[in-house]
Amino acid sequence: MNKHVKRAMVFAAAIIFIALGVVGLALPFLQGFLFLAIGLILLSIASPTAREWIEHHTRKFPKVHAFVQKVEKRITDIIGE
Repeated sequence: MNKHVKRAMVFAAAIIFIALGVVGLALPFLQGFLFLAIGLILLSIASPTAREWIEHHTRKFPKVHAFVQKVEKRITDIIGE
């Protein structure tokens, strides 16, 4: 698959997950935080700016930083680089 098409699909999926996360923060039956976390991780894969922002904000918490890196690696292994 073309690299640009794959990046656009990951970006679109990230936006969908972030939107579901925002809606989920208000609705009791939807896990908003989980959807926001998945959306931000997908966004960090698709956007270098988002990746730098997440790197900067998770360095304060080493366990969270390690978890984010681990999940990003798993996702990139699944969808490819």
